[in-house]
Amino acid sequence: MAKFNYRMQSILDIKYKLEEQEKMAYSVANQKLQDENQKLAMLMMKKAGYENEARELALGSIDIQKIQENKRAITTMKTLIRDQMMKVHVAEKNVELARKRLSDVMVDRKSHEKLREKAFDQFVKEEAGKEMLEIDQLVSFTHQSKQ
Repeated sequence: MAKFNYRMQSILDIKYKLEEQEKMAYSVANQKLQDENQKLAMLMMKKAGYENEARELALGSIDIQKIQENKRAITTMKTLIRDQMMKVHVAEKNVELARKRLSDVMVDRKSHEKLREKAFDQFVKEEAGKEMLEIDQLVSFTHQSKQ
């Protein structure tokens, strides 16, 4: 039996490599999103700590300077949290974009794999036809030799 040689194998190989690259890009984008979410959680914990400190300052002896510093710290934390939320939003969009690109590359690769499977099926049918022809010729030759 002859060896199957897919004429667009190099294209299929490129599709596999593109898919791997997109998987890596998706992984990097996902990691970036997790990092940004972690930073946001830390900022929120700091803000909660400053708010607890503000409650304690209000209960104890009143130190205006400490209360004002605490309010500035809370305001700064709110600004940092808002900025971090924007970064998280950007990271989410990047993850979604990477997921979409990965999905598109996977669909493209699968369509090329189906083309390869169809070409292989056609090859098998052609080889089976050739084999049948050879068998018929052999049987005819054997039959004619006996006569």
